[in-house]
Amino acid sequence: MKQVKPKKHLGQHFLKDFNVSKKIADSLISKKLKNIIEIGPGMGILTQHLIINKTQTFFVEIDKESIIYLNKKFPEIKKSIINEDFLKLDLTKFEPPIGLIGNFPYNISSQILFKLIENRDKIDELVGMFQLEVAKRICAIPGSKTYGILSVLTQAFYSTELLFSLEPHYFNPPPKVDSGVIRLIKKNINDLGCNEKLFFKIVKTSFQQRRKTLKNSLKIFNLTNNIKEDVIFEKRPETLSVGDFILLTNIIADGTIPA
Repeated sequence: MKQVKPKKHLGQHFLKDFNVSKKIADSLISKKLKNIIEIGPGMGILTQHLIINKTQTFFVEIDKESIIYLNKKFPEIKKSIINEDFLKLDLTKFEPPIGLIGNFPYNISSQILFKLIENRDKIDELVGMFQLEVAKRICAIPGSKTYGILSVLTQAFYSTELLFSLEPHYFNPPPKVDSGVIRLIKKNINDLGCNEKLFFKIVKTSFQQRRKTLKNSLKIFNLTNNIKEDVIFEKRPETLSVGDFILLTNIIADGTIPA
């Protein structure tokens, strides 16, 4: 069967190793999932392991050449293939809890993560391939150089784990960077205990000037002198845990004029 030509504009780097693909598929561990969505199946290296799963599985692929290939190689999933951009996909069509899996195009991997967070009420688990640098950033702990916006916003709602890394030769064409597979499992929380919209804004604003102390980076929130005396405002954002950011959000919500 004719192979699919990788397309640079779609960020396609096809995984070649059968054993690695099985390891990724087996990393999706939740038994409660009602639906699994594979993002960007390409030539089906992960798909071949997912189709034996008893859980209803859908395959979201934007590349029409890949869809033709998948239809020929796996005719049994023809009705489960969705020719759509995952970032525009309406997830309300799928019964939760949902699991996401895929060798994600690196040019949209952060956007996939933000869509996960936005739909956290529906998505219980994610197993995905990211650029290693991004994977490490998602799983970073407070105080590390890679800890940032992705770390805090993801870890607020999901437990994060870097499972393993892969060198470029596992892919066709080989990317210029190493890759990392991570697993995210939703935490058992209904809400953060703070104004979540404000929480998101504070986290993003803090890290836009990560070298500054919080009292300087958060000036747009109209902090009063009394509020700024709290010791937390003398810290830099990379030292704060998710719990600290929740505390910070509540302090600001209680003591300032809305920004």
